[in-house]
Amino acid sequence: MNAAPAAMPTRPRYFTPGVWVVSAIALTGAAALAARYVLGLGAVTNLSDGYPWGLWIAIDVACGVALAAGGFTTAFIAHLVHREEFHPLVRPALLTAMIGYTFVALGVMTDLGRFWAMWHVMLPWMWQGNSVLFEVAICVMTYVTVLYIEFLPIVCERFIGRVRLPGPLARFNGLADSALRRLDAGLGRVMTVFIILGVVLSCMHQSSLGTLMVIAGPKLHPLWQTPMLPMFFLLSAFCVGPAMVVFESLLAARSFRLAPETEILGRLARLIPILLGVYGIGRVIDLLNRGAAPHVLEGSAASVLFAAEFGLGVVAPFALLLGQRARRSTSRLFLAACLVIFGVVLNRLNVFLLGFTPPIESAPYAPSPAEYAVTAGFIAMMVLIYRFLALNFPVIEGLKEVRS
Repeated sequence: MNAAPAAMPTRPRYFTPGVWVVSAIALTGAAALAARYVLGLGAVTNLSDGYPWGLWIAIDVACGVALAAGGFTTAFIAHLVHREEFHPLVRPALLTAMIGYTFVALGVMTDLGRFWAMWHVMLPWMWQGNSVLFEVAICVMTYVTVLYIEFLPIVCERFIGRVRLPGPLARFNGLADSALRRLDAGLGRVMTVFIILGVVLSCMHQSSLGTLMVIAGPKLHPLWQTPMLPMFFLLSAFCVGPAMVVFESLLAARSFRLAPETEILGRLARLIPILLGVYGIGRVIDLLNRGAAPHVLEGSAASVLFAAEFGLGVVAPFALLLGQRARRSTSRLFLAACLVIFGVVLNRLNVFLLGFTPPIESAPYAPSPAEYAVTAGFIAMMVLIYRFLALNFPVIEGLKEVRS
């Protein structure tokens, strides 16, 4: 008696109850964003002369840049170090980074008072080489371009042999397919250059965000104000890059009803305690060297925030991931990744917002409802875009055979 053929996996639906909820959050954020552009910053935010930046810069930009680090760290490990076993993780990480940096740029534009002049940074005669923000802007803008170029082979793979132009345009199907094949072949010859460029640009602007707060001087609390801040920002990006890959991969597997890639994620997670160890030891040595260690035990709000950032975001995941048992467990991997992400997010909030004392006395800053709505809306939009592209392009290995 012949065995019944195995059932083919079904293609996940785009809209689910959860996606409808995320869509509602995205629409609310879009409405708040529209109000910001129409009515201006003063009408929708609680920003002031004392607090010229707030939630949008701290989360949408500073945290967004850090959490998009999975793109360049995974590309470096898989392509430049030639760890072939991590190739299945590269495309999802690239997609996350591409969407993340796109919304970082949108976050910067939203926070600018004269957002319509943002394009001026592209004009060489308006460049200011002494500005830290100029370096960040140029690096981010160039890196976004590099990310889209790195994504082009995925677009080519999706449409080569499947070009179906409608109506009278059907006569150009062969021409379009030929153009895609030529583009794919050309990109294959030069892609290593763009991967190297992406890694270099990422290292530059990850560290430059720290430089931006070094020049804040005594306005930043001594627990975080250090000349080593650019190095610590870069090291923490190295730490959170693999953690974000683990976090995103496990969430995507659950959302798309796929088996989690626990084995390969566990091998990637072996890097995290090494990176956390270097980062954590560096932070401790810096505190001792600057004589700032007593602030850790002073009992202030800053010391509590530092303890949460360092204890939960560095020490706890370091200890958790040292053992093979945790790296073989999906739930423990996810917990460790969440802790690393929490630590880096809290670090960026501490540096850019919570540990910052404005030079002008003013009322304490509390984000307005519109600021929360825009930030939540950005996150929701990124989730929706990721889901759409993952379902319609060859990004996630497990979805390739079920994609129509």
